[in-house]
Amino acid sequence: MSPARIGNVLNWASIIDEKTLHQAHEMASLPFLAGPLALMPDAHLGSGATIGSVIATRGAIVPAAVGVDLGCGMLAARLGMTASQLPDNLGLAHGAIRKAVPAGMGKGHDTVSRHAALCPDLRQLGADSKLKQRALAQFGTLGGGNHFIEICLDTDDDVWLVLHSGSRGVGNTLANTHIKKAKKAMKKYFVSLPDPDLAYIVQDTPEFDHYVRDMLWSQDYAFQNRQAMYLGVLDGLRSIGWPLGDDGTVINCHHNYCQQEHHHGENCWVTRKGAISARAGELGIIPGSMGAATHIVTGLGNPSSYLSASHGAGRVLSRSAAKRDLTVESLREEMAGKTWNEWEAKQLVDEHPKAYKDIETVMKDQEDLVETVTVLRQILSFKGTK
Repeated sequence: MSPARIGNVLNWASIIDEKTLHQAHEMASLPFLAGPLALMPDAHLGSGATIGSVIATRGAIVPAAVGVDLGCGMLAARLGMTASQLPDNLGLAHGAIRKAVPAGMGKGHDTVSRHAALCPDLRQLGADSKLKQRALAQFGTLGGGNHFIEICLDTDDDVWLVLHSGSRGVGNTLANTHIKKAKKAMKKYFVSLPDPDLAYIVQDTPEFDHYVRDMLWSQDYAFQNRQAMYLGVLDGLRSIGWPLGDDGTVINCHHNYCQQEHHHGENCWVTRKGAISARAGELGIIPGSMGAATHIVTGLGNPSSYLSASHGAGRVLSRSAAKRDLTVESLREEMAGKTWNEWEAKQLVDEHPKAYKDIETVMKDQEDLVETVTVLRQILSFKGTK
């Protein structure tokens, strides 16, 4: 699909509402953008900025656009075994994963994770001992919301692990601290914005340097957190006798992050708020909703999107609307034949597949951004709840 240009927005989304477009145009109106805002096909209303947007800026960053789950992203790994080697009942595997990876809002390890050596240097957090303790306790844990761990089969019936998580409580704390500082600075300097969440910090200031330091550390923490969970799941599955091989195929990519890149002849800061990097030949992960397919893709390196693609299917119903309009019974129908947290179905209605866009439509919308390598179908889903 060729993007539609409306003002300073390039839109790849065929399914989109007016509120989302309005929010994207507010962000695109900021004077320091280094080019059009690229709106991915999974775009939907977000906090601070539209989820599914790629924003290139010069000389400034909007912390709320980068978001509060710094470095949130995906990991996918082929496990070196095939469907024929799986047990008939995956309930034992679901239990092993639950035991290996603590999940849920605010949850952490009772003791330090055996893979804690992967955790980035906590001295970066300064003298805040409570934040350091939280970072270590939650390292290698899943969180809640739309974060998940799945076992999937690809088109050749190879077994894959797929997981989605970010920088947990430590990233949230650091991000919110800088968002508040940015908003105070806007008031101090009488800067008028269409939305307070568009508050920004300016390069070559101590505040900017401090934010970038904390942001990059959190993104590293999120990346290694996914790696630690991957190793923890392997430990759990081996403990119940799964004959895991050594395939070596592991993809680990952010989809909520910011970094300095070179586009259209200049260096800029690229914020991907619900978007993945899709450089030519780069592998990426684009999941559908709970119960839907996940696409393993390779990037096509489209410069119009700042070498980016969508991070998933994108919501069509807010969490509150999903809880109001969708039912536990229909969720059970959608998840029939899969192993999942069925006993927590009432708490998972806001993650109902019908709360999300159709992943195949999203993939068709971005045929000029990525190419599908293989499609994964979910057979086991583990999610954290409150």
